[in-house]
Amino acid sequence: MYAGAFVGFLTAVTTGNPYLGIGTAVVAGLAAGALMGLLTVTLGVNQHVAGLGTTLLLVAACDFTNRLLFSTGTQSVTEKFDRWFPGLGMLAQYPMTFVAFLVLAPALWWVLRSTGFGLRLHAVGENPEAADAAGIPVARTRYAALMLGSVLMAVGGSFLTLSLLGSFTLDIVSGRGWICIALVIFGRWRVWPVVAGALLFGFTDALQLQLAITPLFSAVPNELLIALPYLVVIAALAVWGRRVRYPGAYLTPYRRA
Repeated sequence: MYAGAFVGFLTAVTTGNPYLGIGTAVVAGLAAGALMGLLTVTLGVNQHVAGLGTTLLLVAACDFTNRLLFSTGTQSVTEKFDRWFPGLGMLAQYPMTFVAFLVLAPALWWVLRSTGFGLRLHAVGENPEAADAAGIPVARTRYAALMLGSVLMAVGGSFLTLSLLGSFTLDIVSGRGWICIALVIFGRWRVWPVVAGALLFGFTDALQLQLAITPLFSAVPNELLIALPYLVVIAALAVWGRRVRYPGAYLTPYRRA
């Protein structure tokens, strides 16, 4: 998400075109996914360690480059995506929001449920030995899954700079990438429960902004209100995530015997 947020922001600032920003965010996501694939699929590094290391590397690289290029002060995107349907309350959302919920979520559900790629993806996650015996390229399929997921995360990061804020700061992501991982576990690797969890997080995130300007909650520390959506997700994960059945090959690198 950091890579997508920064690369998309940098491209939009340089060219003045937010669509090019999304395009370069996709490229950044592909590169990050390929790096994760190299570490976890090819080299067999523990996924938790590789994920933390890659995240720290990209955060540091993005922050360093941002400070190097814009040392005189914070830059802003001159052209960013505006809300659609202004004045219609909850329907007044950014284009990426509509695309995510009305296009990407149904498409991903269909791909995972009804296509050969989705079936192969399930197979290499549950039983890579059987998948390999059936002729499914385990490493290539896992690379594809990592790169596709990284692209979606990068585009989500670009939403923050090209739609929501229009600028880049070190805390722009604010842990949302880790929330995404928690939502996958909360949703038990199924698309629509994950979407429901995302809506829950989005609702509580918007709620804390409203509570912060409500006189009744003026005595509540702002840090506690900011933590509200994260606490809600943790509580939901603690309640509904206790009996989660993880994929059979979860965190297990595959090596052909």
